[in-house]
Amino acid sequence: MGEGRWRTAGRALVRVIVVWAVSTLTMLALAGLLPDFQLQSDDGDSITRTAVTAAWGAGAFGLLTALVWPVVVRALLLVPALVLGLLVFFLNGSLLLIALWLIPDGRGAANPETAVVVAAVMSAVASATSTALAVRDDNAYRRRLSRLADRRRRRRGEDSGPPRTPGTVFLQLDGVGYEVLRNAADDGVMPTVAGWIGTTHRLSRWRTDWSSQTGASQLGILHGSNHDVPAFRWYEKDSGRVMVSNRPASAAELQRRAIERTGDDGLLTVDGASRGNLFSGGADQLALVLSMAARRGKANRSRAGYFAYFSDPANAVRTALSFVAEVAREIGQSTRARLRGDRPRVGRGGLYPFIRAFATVIERDVVVASVMGDMLAGRTAVYADLVAYDEVAHHSGPHSKDASLVLERLDQSIALMAKVAEHAPRDYRIVLLSDHGQSPGETFESVYGLTLKDLVRAGCGMPVSRRAERSKSGAEARDAAGDALRMALHRQRAEGADEHPQAGSDPIVLASGNLALISFPDTKERLSREQIERRHPALLRTLASHPGIGFLLVRSEEYGSLVLGPDGEEVPVSRLNDYGPLSVFGTGAAEAVRRTDSFPHVADIMVNSMYDPKTGTVHAFEEQIGSHGGLGGEQSQPFLLSPLDLSAPAEPGAELVGAERVHHVLRRWLRECKVPQVPIGSAAEASPPDTLTP
Repeated sequence: MGEGRWRTAGRALVRVIVVWAVSTLTMLALAGLLPDFQLQSDDGDSITRTAVTAAWGAGAFGLLTALVWPVVVRALLLVPALVLGLLVFFLNGSLLLIALWLIPDGRGAANPETAVVVAAVMSAVASATSTALAVRDDNAYRRRLSRLADRRRRRRGEDSGPPRTPGTVFLQLDGVGYEVLRNAADDGVMPTVAGWIGTTHRLSRWRTDWSSQTGASQLGILHGSNHDVPAFRWYEKDSGRVMVSNRPASAAELQRRAIERTGDDGLLTVDGASRGNLFSGGADQLALVLSMAARRGKANRSRAGYFAYFSDPANAVRTALSFVAEVAREIGQSTRARLRGDRPRVGRGGLYPFIRAFATVIERDVVVASVMGDMLAGRTAVYADLVAYDEVAHHSGPHSKDASLVLERLDQSIALMAKVAEHAPRDYRIVLLSDHGQSPGETFESVYGLTLKDLVRAGCGMPVSRRAERSKSGAEARDAAGDALRMALHRQRAEGADEHPQAGSDPIVLASGNLALISFPDTKERLSREQIERRHPALLRTLASHPGIGFLLVRSEEYGSLVLGPDGEEVPVSRLNDYGPLSVFGTGAAEAVRRTDSFPHVADIMVNSMYDPKTGTVHAFEEQIGSHGGLGGEQSQPFLLSPLDLSAPAEPGAELVGAERVHHVLRRWLRECKVPQVPIGSAAEASPPDTLTP
């Protein structure tokens, strides 16, 4: 053994001894503080004997944690992440009880509740001590990581030595719009990002499709196609099912369709990792990937990321404490908002504090740990989604102080990952991007006193709730429906036709932010405007003239597809441009509508809410005061923050439009990093170019 190896082994032994000593002192301190935790015999022991007992217990607990814990956690890989996080405390306490049982002469004892507390504190202290010692020896840490990477490459049959090409990490900050990121950097909320802009990275914006939400955007970014994804949720007449982008079965089906259309597994097929995403991108290494969540068996690696995270019980302790603190923070923030009478405001009770804590703590911690592990392992391409901001902005508002605090913590996570990249066995280029932004505004229901579903039913002459019936919009819709029905009957009698309008099923109304889809499920084909008016003569007029609605998209038997705007405006989609009823929605709105109109599963009636360009507000058809899903404002303006040594996303003067084009930009960047690309099928090769010129 050479001198260097002896020195390394000596340092490792010193670290073990120091951690053991600190753990022993921690156990002694806890024995003195907790009356139900005992390290002495009933007759009492000397200080020396008690210290030896503590050393036995700390050593046994450390060995059990190192040897047994990873096996136990791996056996629980199919347990949901939140449940596993709670089980950690029970399992950790059980290991401590076993360690106390192994102490000679039975001098160690604790009741189960105390064992959980002692185990949690000792795990946290041991982890902190070990981390501090490792950080003090950066060179040894780098050498260890390089050796691990070399062993991994040799197992795969690759040449030894560090990779010659850089790796790429794509970090998606879910829901963070271009303006939000720019303002957060300028205001000092995100100092790490601010330090990158203009020095090491360039900040660009891109424009989403009409469906400005994660399901459509991330599918297009990772798999190169979001064809036939008209919204976050929609009804498919041919199968009779409702597709919801964040349901595992729907996500799996959308991924299958995209792969079938492009002939390619995705962006991450070459030594890739997918972390916290809706879709896999073709990666082999998966953690918290929704489209793969239903897989079972040895091939299922979708939970491997949180196995790696929870394999250190100290992580579970830290995350659990942060989880509880986040729940308390949300309850406090929502209570203060209610007492101040903040507007707009939505309900934030029930399970929401726990949902928020999962998104902002557990999901963040697991994903960040997974990405750091990927970099230390030297993986070629990583794509990870951090959903914390999106979840909080929906309920607190995209420009709220609550959301700003989340951005601060995301910036800290970015800084941590960038620091870890310095220790990785290869260089890494870190790209930040978002899938959409968010637009603020009162909900449709809070402004007009009824939901869109209520308005649709009233426009069809169907029963609605008393609250909706008493609202001005509901009363006007019912009156309009009655007048239209009487006019239709009078006209039919005059013409000698059937005295009853055509019957039909109740409409299905599905909301996706400020975009809504109305479908009549009793027909297999898309209903035409003429068919809808024969069934419900007042419905389209009621919707198009409502002040909370910006425009409708329907199909006409005579004119083809039509956009119906306020004041009776009607424009065929074939002649649609960014003026007329779409003028307030800005450049590209007409093309986005035209593209969605070509989808096989476009709804009978597509509804986009109003948009006020002066205030930037929309009206979500869901309970959200920060929303996305349709056209209007910041929701359609996400960002790309890319290293300067990568090519610009678009040519000067051109605009990057659509998630599919972002996919081609990311592929180009991987090629610039000399990453081999899987051949793309003919469908993908026929995709439009990376940019559109205004």
